[in-house]
Amino acid sequence: MNVDFVGREKEKKELNSYYDSNQNEFIAVYGRRRVGKTYLIKKTLDERIDFLFTGLYKEKLSVQLDYFYSELLKRQPQSKIKKPKSWKNAFELLFDYLNSLTNDKVVVFLDELPWMDVPKSNFLSALSNFWNMWNSKKILKLYVCGSSTSWMLNKLIGDKGGLYGRIGRSIYLAPFSLKETKEYLNYVKNANYTNYQVLDLYMIMGGIPYYLNMIDVSIPISTNIDNLFFKSNAPLRLEYDFLFRSLFKTTTNYKKVVEVLSKKLVGLTREEIISASKISGGQLTELLNNLRACDFIRCYSSINKKEKEKIYQLIDPFILFHLKFINNDDGGNEYFWTNSQGKPIINTWAGYAYEIAILNHLNELKGILSILGINSRAYSWKVLPHVDKNGTKWNGAQIDLIIDRDDNVINLIEIKHSNSEYIITKEYYDKLLERIDNFKNSTKTKKSIVNTFITTRGIKQNNYSNIANIKIELDDFFR
Repeated sequence: MNVDFVGREKEKKELNSYYDSNQNEFIAVYGRRRVGKTYLIKKTLDERIDFLFTGLYKEKLSVQLDYFYSELLKRQPQSKIKKPKSWKNAFELLFDYLNSLTNDKVVVFLDELPWMDVPKSNFLSALSNFWNMWNSKKILKLYVCGSSTSWMLNKLIGDKGGLYGRIGRSIYLAPFSLKETKEYLNYVKNANYTNYQVLDLYMIMGGIPYYLNMIDVSIPISTNIDNLFFKSNAPLRLEYDFLFRSLFKTTTNYKKVVEVLSKKLVGLTREEIISASKISGGQLTELLNNLRACDFIRCYSSINKKEKEKIYQLIDPFILFHLKFINNDDGGNEYFWTNSQGKPIINTWAGYAYEIAILNHLNELKGILSILGINSRAYSWKVLPHVDKNGTKWNGAQIDLIIDRDDNVINLIEIKHSNSEYIITKEYYDKLLERIDNFKNSTKTKKSIVNTFITTRGIKQNNYSNIANIKIELDDFFR
């Protein structure tokens, strides 16, 4: 295994294929902050990069241009070029430098592109002009990336101005899956973690390489979490605030939305978010779209419900962990995580965090079920206590994940986190039977119902365990 590129072989192959083509290429790599975009491009292209510049966080235009100028001088120290006064001047200098090189193919890497687009800088028009006016005999490979996914999608990839249709290649870099997280920890970090230990870290950090790289494999995982989050000056204690500041120009309402969603873990409708946050509907649309683009939330339907009743749910493990344990923590217990193992507060969080981990692996789940080739939709279902038209009284019920398939099958999915085999009691068995009847009566479905259990360590065999038609364990997501 190439330990430099755990989980990134496909993207590396794409980047190289764009370099190898005999035409100019404008390649945009996007994905949430800390996911490894810069590392991927640098390690893949390495010495083939002829010019690299990284935008500066919240620095004014003159400072950005000073650093851009310095990068040019490093590559041509004998040059007597003058310091640029605008992005237009800067790209003109870059054009001249690239044409002074002897190679037939030139590579430019502009990192953190959104940070270069400071107010009144005309950055995008200058970049557009540089690309559109490239008239050299040399082949230009322009690689760009940025952590502000909403900016990359709305202002660059989806630009309707001078760059419209010019971004011929875009690569979305996703967080590591559970399997890739294990590969990274065990091959790159030289750990020897079990699948269960990897899950513990994934539920806290998600599959974010930058966070995972901070793990010290020589000490217990609980000590790592205390060191990274709960001790004074812990390196990830302030990451939540910086994450939002680096992605969005104004953060207050973005934080308000995710904090509202963190209080109702199964998610909220748009109207419920407006009611809880007091944010107007027009503004909320942009907030929700941008949060979805950053993979912080997901939007899903409830079966047989209307479009306006779609549900928005917080699915970012790191943000969920922060809001649950760090946001209101005064820093008084530096060994909180170690001392809290096995306590109800951790067990309750782990139950939901495991559901989030599975929701982030829907494609893998469909693969385990061997239904990747079957059209299907993931839903939730909820019904309040009611009396049907026949006068039958029904209790309220909820199913957080349903896979509705075009082969006339519906998987009703239970996701259960436990430290040992999960035990289905008679009380829970009866509840499941009632809920199935409730679901059939409420949805009027004629499809076959398949009870599907996803547990961490399997289901204990007893008189009631056969209600689980399909049994999936954590280990199945690592195969």
